[in-house]
Amino acid sequence: MAAAPAQIPTSFGHELRACLRCRLVKTYDQFRESGCENCPFFKMEEDHERVVDCTTPNFNGIISVMDPTRSWAARWLRIVCSWCLYSCCLRGSSRRDAEYM
Repeated sequence: MAAAPAQIPTSFGHELRACLRCRLVKTYDQFRESGCENCPFFKMEEDHERVVDCTTPNFNGIISVMDPTRSWAARWLRIVCSWCLYSCCLRGSSRRDAEYM
């Protein structure tokens, strides 16, 4: 079974951001308050500037993943983390850069 669920965004507007490493989608405030459940080593809740450094508002599409181990879409997007909302494609940013942070 997958890990515990991450926070679901509290609103769906211009304040949504996606984690550069795992593509988890939450609001800026949610990342600032609790960080990224899939990437705790970013420690976004301890350093609010890291929210801006480790997330992006530039992404296309959102997928809701309920069970990453059984979802063909999650496997295709290489999502193996907590069930929640994920971006389908990040725009104008490099996931590779985030992996080395």
